[in-house]
Formats: sequence, C-alpha cells, structure tokens
Amino acid sequence: MDVRREKAEAFAVLQEMAVATTSFLQVCVHARRAYLRRRNRRQSNESVRYNMISRIPAQVAHLQRMINISDADCIENLKMSRNAFSRLCYLLENVGGLTDSRHVRIHEKVAMFLSVLGHHRKNRIVRQDFVRSGHTVSRCFHEVLKTLLQLHPLLLATPEPITEDCSIEEWEWFKGCLGALDCAYINVKVPESDKIRYRTGRGEIAVNVLGVCNQDMKFIYVLAGWEGSAADNKVLLDALNRRHGLKVPDGNYYLCDNAYTLGKGILTPYKCVRYDLHETGDSPPTPQNKEEFFNLKHSCARRVINKAFQLLKMRWEVLRSNSYYSIKVQNRIIMACVLLHNFIRTEMPEDPLEQNVEENMDTTWDGHVNFAYGNESQVWCSWRDDLANSMFNKWVGAQ
Repeated sequence: MDVRREKAEAFAVLQEMAVATTSFLQVCVHARRAYLRRRNRRQSNESVRYNMISRIPAQVAHLQRMINISDADCIENLKMSRNAFSRLCYLLENVGGLTDSRHVRIHEKVAMFLSVLGHHRKNRIVRQDFVRSGHTVSRCFHEVLKTLLQLHPLLLATPEPITEDCSIEEWEWFKGCLGALDCAYINVKVPESDKIRYRTGRGEIAVNVLGVCNQDMKFIYVLAGWEGSAADNKVLLDALNRRHGLKVPDGNYYLCDNAYTLGKGILTPYKCVRYDLHETGDSPPTPQNKEEFFNLKHSCARRVINKAFQLLKMRWEVLRSNSYYSIKVQNRIIMACVLLHNFIRTEMPEDPLEQNVEENMDTTWDGHVNFAYGNESQVWCSWRDDLANSMFNKWVGAQ
C-alpha cells in the first residue's frame, strides 16, 4: 500500500509540473508574438513615413512635367492649355467648393481626373504615374466629378436666337433658330442581363445621348441615360416633357434631321428630297427647287451638332471605349465631358483639335433610324413652306 501511495503522489507531482510547464510555454509564446507584432508595426510605420517622403519628388516632378513645361505638353496630357487648366482649378475651388486633402492638392486631383477622361487610363496606370495609391486615385476622381457636375448651370450655354443682322452664311437663313439637336451613341459597359436594351442597330452596347448645341458648338442641353435601343424621337419627347428638361420658347426652334417629327420648336428637312447635296457629287451644289435649297441650307447649319459630338469624342477618349464604371457613373462622366467641352470652347478660342474635326468626320451609318413615324404639325408644315419659298426666291433673285 505504501508503494502504491508513493507512486500516486509522484504521478500527481509530475502532472502538476507538466501543467505548469505548459502554462509557462504558452505565456512565452504569447509574449513572443506580442513582441513580434510591436516590432513589425514599428518597422511598418517607419517604412510608411519613409515612402511618403520619398514619393514627394516623383509626384512633384510628374505634375511639373504635365503642366508647367509648355502649352503643347499640357494640351497633350490634359486636353487644355495651362491657362485653361489654372482657370478650371480656380473655378472648382472657389465656386464648386473643391478643397485640398491632407496629402493631395487641387491641381493634382484635377490632373488625375483629366488624365482618366482624356486618355481613358485605368486606375493602376494613374496610380503608377502620379505615385499614389489606387484608393487615393479613385477618391480624387469622384471628388472632382461630383464638384464639376454641380457647375452645370454655369458651364452649359444659354440659348440665343439668330438675329436679323446675322452675317454667318450657314445661319443667316434661320432667324429665331436657337441651334441644332441630335442623338449620338456612346459605348458603355453594362451587365449581361441589360445588354438587350442597350444594343444599337449596329449591335453595339451604347447609350443614346441627346445633345443640343448652339452655332458655336457649345452644348445647351444634354440628356444621357437612355438605352441604345431607344428611338431618337422618344428621347427628345422625354427631354421636352421633363420638369427641368429642354425648353423651346414660342417663336424659336431647333434644327434636326428626319429622325424627329416636325412640330412646335422642331424644324426638320423635307422627306424624300435630296438633303446634303455635297454628298451627291455636285460641285458647287445646285438645288433645283425650294425643297432642295431648303434642305441644303438646313444640312449646312445642322452639321454643327455632328461636329460638336465629333469634337467631344475626339477629345475625351473615355467616350470612345467601354469603361468599367457603373452605368450611373458612366452617364455622369458623359455629362462631365460635355461641361469640360463647353469650358474649353470658352477658354481656348484657338483649339488645335478643332482643325481636325472635318477631316475625321464619321459619315458611316451609326445605327440610328433616319425617319420618325408620327403626324407632322400642319401649322409647322405651312410655316416651313413659307420659309423655303422666301429662301429660294431670295437666292434666285441674287443669281
């Protein structure tokens, strides 16, 4: 019995020693882990501080290279001159309320934004160019986008009718005209389930954007968001019926093609009559009657909206290819490009890109339906006939 008791006591002592040793080892392991965490955190903080300081020369050098070397470099990188860029930053800061963040100044934010729109650069490319994190690039892009859209009442042009003393050859025939309107397709990226609604006549996935511009190619009104399958006339009717949509005062009108219905404030050309005589090979174009003469002058004036859309797409590469933003953000980007287009037209009287518009005009069919199905206004039909008669008689008398 004594031997058994001694063995039991010895075994109990060994168990207590094993438990104590295990507890001691666990405490040592936890202490070691805590020490390593503190050391790694300290090294990480030192590395972050070092990296932030080391990035500053590269960030400053890149911004200097984009903006301050010459106007040609600034236009190539940011699609506007140095003076226009400075004015845009001033406008966004003092009118829009854009502010510096802790580490990023306003000029750098705007430069990132213009770089994305002008060259459709992905986040990883902008992050590498500007030596910033992807989160910083994304945050700055959306800050500038939101601020710019708030300036739309200031940047959209105010419609002004053609006066009696107008001397511009294309517009002198259309007294009281406010400008021209048309729809254009802009490619977008949408979920697979929505592609049917956004598919155009050419099979592309796009939104149908209504644009209205004046004779100076400045946009007066833009409606983005309609699916590519929507008819042009339907998009226009939606714009006219919106509370803050397109307004046409009495006695004024816009020029548009036969994809729309002739009616109040909407002047279309004659159907089934030669429209653009420049495309028929006649040099110079020789209209044979009042309808052809009216269509000729109508096409010459209405080309301004086609040139405006062409210039818009030529300047902003993000409008020429699909982007990975949501469809809501893509529509906001379209509106932002329009506002920047108007701003550049105001601040840069000599736009080198405008010289290439005529050469790069795309005359191929874009998928739009060329005729609208609806009852034309008899009042406006009679008014158009009277206008065509007076235009043709005046032209014949001057021969």
